Amino acid sequence: MADRKKGRKRKEEYPDPNEKPEKPSKEEYEVAKWLRNNVPVKKTKFLNHNVQYFTGSKAVDALLASKWGTSQKEGTEPFFPTREHCIDFLDDMLRHKFFHRAKKVAVTEDMLRSKKKKPDEKEKKSEKKDKKEEKDEKKDDKSKDEDIAESSVAEGKNQEISENEDERKKKKKKKVRLEMHMEQYFADTLDAYVWIYDPIPFHYWLFGTLVVLAGIGMCLFPLWPPQVRMVVYYLSMAVAGFLVFIIALAIVRFLIFCLIWMLTLGTHHLWLFPNLTEDVGFFASFWPIYHYEYKGGDTSTKKKKKKKEKLSDNEEESENVQETTDSMKNVEDTNKNSEKEDNDEEDEGTKGGDEAGSGSESENSSQQSQTGRDFEIVDRSEVETQ
Repeated sequence: MADRKKGRKRKEEYPDPNEKPEKPSKEEYEVAKWLRNNVPVKKTKFLNHNVQYFTGSKAVDALLASKWGTSQKEGTEPFFPTREHCIDFLDDMLRHKFFHRAKKVAVTEDMLRSKKKKPDEKEKKSEKKDKKEEKDEKKDDKSKDEDIAESSVAEGKNQEISENEDERKKKKKKKVRLEMHMEQYFADTLDAYVWIYDPIPFHYWLFGTLVVLAGIGMCLFPLWPPQVRMVVYYLSMAVAGFLVFIIALAIVRFLIFCLIWMLTLGTHHLWLFPNLTEDVGFFASFWPIYHYEYKGGDTSTKKKKKKKEKLSDNEEESENVQETTDSMKNVEDTNKNSEKEDNDEEDEGTKGGDEAGSGSESENSSQQSQTGRDFEIVDRSEVETQ
């Protein structure tokens, strides 16, 4: 096998100018179509192009399980009796440019960061702050999670928390980037092989032929039968009338909008068939029939302002009423106080006669001051003699 691969490499490096390139056989085309439809493929980018690739081991397994890998009749050998035959056949397909070998390179976060520009010092500081904040948030989240776990243990909710943690800890799918492999040969491994062979689907051919036939038929319109020409004529007139109707409707709706907008000074907006010129379906362009908007200011704000003004007026009236009531109360209190003083003076006058009869007792009697303390009135001569 090694000698064979070396010989192929030499042929590829130093091809003979007189040799004609080998054409792929019909069997290779059949196998290629079958592999395109039955072997699972993945999509990725290769040299800024969206491509599809498959793995070599899966292609070999699929061929061995196909009709070419099993004997259709008793006593006959299959087309691919062993894995080595499959590998040799796929190697020939690779040389005939049905696909080429590529190398998988796992895309890491460091590779994505290296592509970006180097951040400035300010950006670095901001990133450091963000990292610190993220760490603090993670700590807070951890503490919160611990508290929640403790409470859930008390309540018997360990199963729900474990399920949520398992969902969060699911592994993310690794991103893969393809690069051209320097050794172009087929191997029964997990290497990627990018499809070059892309057959045109059958319905593409069908639609293409129908378009060509329709064009030729329109060119032969003068040769059509008279009845068919009359039907086509009326149909074309109906389509033209419908297009004219749509254009006239668009002009009318615009004029109506402009008239209402000018008469209401831009406060009322009315559109007939608002979806007529929008990128929607045929039936959706005629629904709704109209759309109305009022843009003269929110009525709710005006109502709120009026309510606030009424409330302020009511508050002022209530304050005036309270002032009048307070003044009336003050007048009543002054009248009551004056009446009490008059009564007190009369009581003092009646008590004055009784106090005149007992003069000595009044001098030695104790009196209560306004401060609430007791004191005695004493003659100065008595104090000096003492």
